Amino acid sequence: MAHAAEVHVQTGPDPGPELVRRAQAGDRPAFDALYHREVERVYALCLRMSGSVERAERLTQDAFVRAWQKLGSYRGDSAFSSWLYRLAVNVTLGDARQDRRRTARVENVADPEALETAGASADADVAMDLERAIASLPKGARAVLVLHDIEGYRHEEIAAMLGTAVGTTKAQLHRARRLLRERLER
Repeated sequence: MAHAAEVHVQTGPDPGPELVRRAQAGDRPAFDALYHREVERVYALCLRMSGSVERAERLTQDAFVRAWQKLGSYRGDSAFSSWLYRLAVNVTLGDARQDRRRTARVENVADPEALETAGASADADVAMDLERAIASLPKGARAVLVLHDIEGYRHEEIAAMLGTAVGTTKAQLHRARRLLRERLER
């Protein structure tokens, strides 16, 4: 019978809310359990939004560090996973803004023409798979496509996360889909 106690079969209510309460009280093993429950989806979100494995790994860790720091602000109004994904989106978008600022400063000093050609495709003849095609989209369009079509957020939620109008997210989604189609047809 001792062996049966080691089997982790979930029966009854979801342990997530209890894990969150314990983690909010400073229980690191509870936070670790939350991490293990959510890390794959957070990583997938970061990867799709950033388009880079290395950056996605860093952003995933940054998102969980931020989650630990802000855990006290989680009120339980929505699912913990929704709160965490929004936090990951904000971490990813903040990183992209910082990257654009760094790149603009460096490129402006080193080569002003580099900004004009930064969006050009290096090799249009190379066939792209879906992930690479998504990664090649402009950041704003990519973020809306990932959040809407892959993660399932509504335009109102996306607009709130990105600080834009609902009409803007709809236009970016339309643009992202059109660009994605073009890239996949090559």
